[in-house]
Amino acid sequence: MEDRYIATVDMGTSKIGLCVAKVTGENVQILYYKESPAAGMRYGRILNPIKAGEALKAAVQEAEESLDIKILQVVIGLPRYEVTQETATATLEHSDELTCITQEEIDAVKNLALDTYPLKNPEKETIFGAAAQSFNTDDTINCTEEDVVGMPSKTLVGNFKAFIGTKKASDNIDIMLNSAGIAPARKLFLPTSTASAVLSPEAMENGVALIEMGAGVTSVTIYRGNILRYYGAIPFGGNNITADIKYECGFNTKLAENIKLAYGACMPEKLLSMSEKILQINNSETGSDQQLSVKYLSEIITARVREIVDAILFLIQGSGYADHLRAGVVLTGGCANLANCSNLIKEMSGYNVRTGFPCVRRFSFSGCPDVAETGAVASIGMLMVAKDDEHLNCTTEYIPPKTEEELAAEEEMQRSEEERMKEEEENRKGSVFDEDGWEKSQPEKKKKEKASRKPSGKSPFQVTWEKTSQVITGVLEKFYDTAE
Repeated sequence: MEDRYIATVDMGTSKIGLCVAKVTGENVQILYYKESPAAGMRYGRILNPIKAGEALKAAVQEAEESLDIKILQVVIGLPRYEVTQETATATLEHSDELTCITQEEIDAVKNLALDTYPLKNPEKETIFGAAAQSFNTDDTINCTEEDVVGMPSKTLVGNFKAFIGTKKASDNIDIMLNSAGIAPARKLFLPTSTASAVLSPEAMENGVALIEMGAGVTSVTIYRGNILRYYGAIPFGGNNITADIKYECGFNTKLAENIKLAYGACMPEKLLSMSEKILQINNSETGSDQQLSVKYLSEIITARVREIVDAILFLIQGSGYADHLRAGVVLTGGCANLANCSNLIKEMSGYNVRTGFPCVRRFSFSGCPDVAETGAVASIGMLMVAKDDEHLNCTTEYIPPKTEEELAAEEEMQRSEEERMKEEEENRKGSVFDEDGWEKSQPEKKKKEKASRKPSGKSPFQVTWEKTSQVITGVLEKFYDTAE
C-alpha cells in the first residue's frame, strides 16, 4: 500500500495554517502543522493575491525544508464570508419503475441541480458547495440520502442547499497559488469540512450550532438530522477585539494582540482574584510606563464579544432551528480560547456550550502539538475530507539542490572518467600489429619481454618456420634411411 501525502492550507485573516499528513490506507499521520502570519487578507478573503502568495510561498518552503519533500499542490478552503444560501432542485426520470435508486443517481441529481441552478449574476457568482436536504420518490417524501438509496422508483427528486459566493474570491485563490508556484488540488467549502473534524454524529443528529470565531470572520453552521441545514457569517472576530484594546489603551497592534492572548478573558465578575492584578507595560522606545488592570481589560473584551454573540444568536434565530438544538452550541476557532467565552455564550443564549477541539482519535500527530488546538480545526477538517480521495497526492520526494562542493566533486569525477575513457579509446586505436607481429599498444614490460625473446633480425614467424623446417627435414631423413 503506497503512502500518499496531503497538504492543506487554511488562509485566515491573520494567519496561514499549513498542514502536511501522510496517508497510508486508513491511517493518517500528521507530519507538520504550523501557523504563520498572513498577508493580503481581509475578512477571510484574499484581497491582494500577490502579497498573500508571497506569505504562502514562504510557509510552504519552510515545510518543504523541514520534511524534505516537494509540495506540488494543496487543498485549500474557500472564503467563509459573503456566502448566501439558496434552494436548488432537480428531477431524474427512470425509464423502468422497477429500477432501484443508486448512489450514482443521487450524485447525478445533485450535479444536475447545481449545473442548472440559475445564478442571478453568473459573471460574478459561483457555487461554493451544496448539501442534500431531502429526496422524494414515487411513494415517499422528505427521505434522507441514506434511506433513498435502494428504493425502486421511476422518479427521483432532490432538494439541496446551494451555497453561493463571489467568483472573484475563488479566482483570487487561483492567482495567489499561481504566484506561489502551487497548483490547487481541491477547493473546499469550509463549514462542511470543519464540522467533520469537531462535531460528533450524535450532535449532528440531535441538532447543534457550530460557532467558529476567527480573526476576521465569525460563522455559525447548524446541523440537524446529520444534514447541514443553515450557514451564516459576520465580518467580526478576534481582530476587532484586538483593535478595541489597541485604541482604548493606546497600544500598537502587536502589543494589544499579545496582551489579549496572555490575559484576555470575558466576564470580569467571574475572574475572582485575577481581576485585581495590574499589568505593568514598559515602552522601551519612549521609556514610559503604563498600567492596565486585568478587570478593565476584561471589560473591553466582554463588550466586543457580546456584540459578536448577539449577531450570531440573531442568525440562529433567523435560521428556524433555534428551538431544535438539542446538542447546544460548540465553540471553536482561534478566539475560542478566550477565558469565560463559552460561559458568556451560555449566559446569553441559554444553550449548553462546549469548546470544540479536533477529534485527535482519528489521526496521530507526534511532534505537532498545535494540531490539537481550536485554531487548527479548519486544516484538520480539510484533511479528513481530502484523505478519502484515493487519487489525491499533493507532494513528491524532495531532491535538495546540490552544494558547490558536491558540484565540484562531480565535475572532478566526470573529468577523471573522461580522461580514462579517452585513454582506453587510444589503447583500442593502437591495438594493431607492427611489422614484427607485436601489438604496438603493449606495456613496456611486455615490450621488453618481446625484445628478450626475439632473435636479432628475425620475426617470430620466421623463427617458428625455421624450427618447423628442421623437424620436417629430420623426419624425412629417418624415413628414407629406413626405406633403404
